[in-house]
Amino acid sequence: MKLRPFRSCFFRSIVSAGLVLVSAFVALGAGEVLLRLKNADMQNYDIEMWRYARELKRPSDNPVLGHEHRPSREAVLESVRIRINADGLRGPDVPPKNGPERRILFLGSSITLGWGVEEAETVSVLVENRLKSDGYDVAVLNAGIGNYNTVRYVTRFLDRLAHLDPDILVVQYFVNDAEVLEPGGANWFLRNSQLAVSLWIAFRRLTGGDGAGTLVDHYRSVYDPESKGYRDMKAALENLAAYARGRNIGVIVAMTPDLHDVTNYAFGFVHDSVRALAAELGLTYVDLLPAFRGLEARQLWAIPGDPHPNALGHRLMADSLSPPIEAMLMTTGSR
Repeated sequence: MKLRPFRSCFFRSIVSAGLVLVSAFVALGAGEVLLRLKNADMQNYDIEMWRYARELKRPSDNPVLGHEHRPSREAVLESVRIRINADGLRGPDVPPKNGPERRILFLGSSITLGWGVEEAETVSVLVENRLKSDGYDVAVLNAGIGNYNTVRYVTRFLDRLAHLDPDILVVQYFVNDAEVLEPGGANWFLRNSQLAVSLWIAFRRLTGGDGAGTLVDHYRSVYDPESKGYRDMKAALENLAAYARGRNIGVIVAMTPDLHDVTNYAFGFVHDSVRALAAELGLTYVDLLPAFRGLEARQLWAIPGDPHPNALGHRLMADSLSPPIEAMLMTTGSR
């Protein structure tokens, strides 16, 4: 008889705990639905990048790469159609190379891909159009993949894309390309929930700090010649330079600036470091920062809050890159 009050209390505790759990799940589910409705306009950069990873990327069997594009897929991201061909490049499938055709292959990350920009307005397509208008029989191919660094895009070229037989490689180098990237592989909630991703990003921003001074200090440590990231980046470019020399492939290193602030630019020391390394390796160096001088940074952004270059930015990059590429075409013979 004395056990009944205990059993009754225990039962009420179980019911209360169950109600709390159900209420929490309902609240989280409602939050997820509302967040997806809010982000349906495709103007949330973080969520669109999350969708990019879900819809157009897959884990790579090469642990150095971490991930690759899903071949022959497409998605609309930031209101822009991105189509991936059978080789994992942005654009149409690549036909067999004809006799006189010269191929130019762009290597890089999301800026090279043309994140937030229509395919026809990307730097690779613009360069191709200009070279063709000058009478060159060329194909310009876009191998950009988001969240790649130098180690990844060089490794991918040597392991996956060398069969494309380029005559010129354009390494569209960005300031963070010497950072060490972890393989990734987020947990189930981060892979499937916009709410979880939003909360995680908010937490990291609150605890990580986003000040320019902090980033300058960070990149000074990254570009210390003794840092792992710098040594890995340099080794990757050395491998690419050796491969290119042995096959008479021209290589251009296009130093692409961070577009958060091009007026009071804080990362000139990165450009100096990459310029010196390109000279050491015998690679042609092109600095794209002067192309953006005199413009407000937000004039160049894909969408508010997303400092990837927009169509204007890609046009300015094409203006800077077309002349040195054309000059290299005149000196790099067919193989």
